[in-house]
Amino acid sequence: MVVGLSALAVERPNIVFIIADDMNWNDCGAYGNPVVRTPNIDGLAKDGMLFRHAYLTANSCSPSRSSIITGRYPHNTGAEQLHWPLPSASVTFVEKLKGAGYYTAAAGKWHLGEGVKNRFDDIFEASMAGFILPTGDGKEPPKMIAKAPSGCEAWIPTLQNRPKDQPFFLWLAALDPHREYEDGSLDPPHRNEDVIVPPHLPDTPEVREDLRLYYDEIGRLDLYVGRVVAELERQGVAENTLILFITDNGRPFPRDKTSLYDGGIRTPWIVKWPKGIKGGQESKSLVSAVDIAPTFLDLAGVSPVTTFAGVSFAPVLGDPRVSVRDYVFAEDHWHDYEDHGRSIGTQRYKLIRNDYFDLAATPSADAGRSLTWQSMLKQHEEGALTTVQQACFVAPRPEFELYDLVNDPNELRNLVGVEALQPVLVSLKKELAEWSERTGDYLPTVRTPDEFDRITGEPDHSVRVRPRRSKQEMFGTYGKY
Repeated sequence: MVVGLSALAVERPNIVFIIADDMNWNDCGAYGNPVVRTPNIDGLAKDGMLFRHAYLTANSCSPSRSSIITGRYPHNTGAEQLHWPLPSASVTFVEKLKGAGYYTAAAGKWHLGEGVKNRFDDIFEASMAGFILPTGDGKEPPKMIAKAPSGCEAWIPTLQNRPKDQPFFLWLAALDPHREYEDGSLDPPHRNEDVIVPPHLPDTPEVREDLRLYYDEIGRLDLYVGRVVAELERQGVAENTLILFITDNGRPFPRDKTSLYDGGIRTPWIVKWPKGIKGGQESKSLVSAVDIAPTFLDLAGVSPVTTFAGVSFAPVLGDPRVSVRDYVFAEDHWHDYEDHGRSIGTQRYKLIRNDYFDLAATPSADAGRSLTWQSMLKQHEEGALTTVQQACFVAPRPEFELYDLVNDPNELRNLVGVEALQPVLVSLKKELAEWSERTGDYLPTVRTPDEFDRITGEPDHSVRVRPRRSKQEMFGTYGKY
């Protein structure tokens, strides 16, 4: 039963879940960026509910997606490192929806491995090399397309070819705005003189050009979001279709993606459901990516799953003032380079624990090959970077970082040593330790070697195998998958 919604909205909805790839939480108009052209994403917020304090459980793409689909924290999925596939024994919300009569399909980026593909009735997987496009009425053989620059090319055909006699769940995952970038993804393009350079990046022509290309891919993604909304309306099913729009992690720039700052783990989170919620609303309620699975089942009238770690945020859809959790937790694991960390956040404060604080906070390898990183290397050599901008080069790092997200939204000042905030620090450390104990968190017995050079971002071909955990570690104290 859906809690906190009107009787009218209890009828189970169709669900369309849209996932951007490497898009920062505030790089769209709805979250305050006046430059990026996102009229369709902004339209979702105008017609639905926007969440101000929404967080992912991982700062890296495939661990984040694995956490979402299983409703579990990354260290409990068996897929917490980049490109580790989900075990076939994993319980996901998708097969529960399927068992309840939903048609289930995924279109676009996959990144979850082979073990859980059978949870979906259909999968149209996109990669940089190409994708499978559904054709005709769904009875004809799918067609291979040479390139999938946005990853969204199969979204509309999948929606058109679905069975019309079932409620449906669609996992629509973009490749945009993931690197590598190419000019020409949006016409007309954004202008580099207009982009907003965050304070942790130097304001150079190279950085501005890099951000412009990133903006263009967000703009291209936005076009496909608009096409999905238009197709739902054309089919006459928009009224009782819930759309949830999020990203899998933050922008692929230094101190964003693969970090535990908001640029790595905070997400846009917009819900549109005309029959179930009133448009133009905002909620300050904390929500976590582990809450998506139980919420989708709740809305579909399916019993909760004991392996899920999250809680349903359906009550917030009925009243944006409702609070469903006090804390959000996130994880940092291997992504191109070895690292390990955890964070806990409230609506105001965030505590980051850097477990491998002897290592520099090196950005992801794709960011390391970027125009931005090359500019930062030059600026670093010339001594032109600010303290925050050169943090990616510094080792050791602080073991703990504490930020006031209200007064310091860019997380520029570490408050760990501020005497007046020691009660906050002690309380968050305690809550983080209890969460770690409760969920069977652990430090790996073996550090995973870097697979790329930390300066150039180029691959180190001497690294062939990343060690997996022991069975005891994989199952931990939190039960099976």
